[in-house]
Amino acid sequence: MELIKIQVTVNGSKEILDVPPNLSLLNMLRENLALTGTKSGCEAGECGACTVLLEGEPVNSCMVLAVECSGLSVETIEGLSEKEAMKKLQNAFIDLNAIQCGFCTPGMLISAFALLKRNPDSSDEEIRMALLGNLCRCTGYERIIDAVKKAARN
Repeated sequence: MELIKIQVTVNGSKEILDVPPNLSLLNMLRENLALTGTKSGCEAGECGACTVLLEGEPVNSCMVLAVECSGLSVETIEGLSEKEAMKKLQNAFIDLNAIQCGFCTPGMLISAFALLKRNPDSSDEEIRMALLGNLCRCTGYERIIDAVKKAARN
């Protein structure tokens, strides 16, 4: 299979990669760049475990081809981890026990981060809508919603 050269900015770092045309953004991040915080769940755009920010908007990276990202900016959980707003979210998730197995957590955090960046005074309904594409089988969602509200207040 012929490889395609792409240039993508990942977590602020310009990356030049040769990728096959059918490689997903998810697999590029995990396999080519060793950014394993982005989780591979359903690989069908249903669970949200692979959520990243593409040009500042949350997307399921399993549904985006790496070649579509050429010239664009991607932020993963690793890249956002040092931002103050993300630290507040992470601490709120820990404080309110909004994490159990942790598999969905990176996607939840990224979706919540994007919401609070757009609207720091989000209602419960807005938080639910922002997290709609992120599935959690362990915690339920009330603690997660409470954690997002707590992070917004701090």
